[in-house]
Amino acid sequence: MREIPIELCQFIKFGGLTESGGEAKVLIGAGEVTLNGVVEMQKRKKLVAGDRVTVNGHTIIVKVR
Repeated sequence: MREIPIELCQFIKFGGLTESGGEAKVLIGAGEVTLNGVVEMQKRKKLVAGDRVTVNGHTIIVKVR
């Protein structure tokens, strides 16, 4: 990512874990997303470098270029 902080729902979409931001928001609202190993329910939670986001068994890490 080039812009930090980024919102959780945007990161999930841009990271390719969902097809759309709307789908990302549904998964977050359903409690199916973890941030650093803890269920995260805030769709617009601000992420920082090093955060680990897991959706459906796939984990991506926030990195700055």
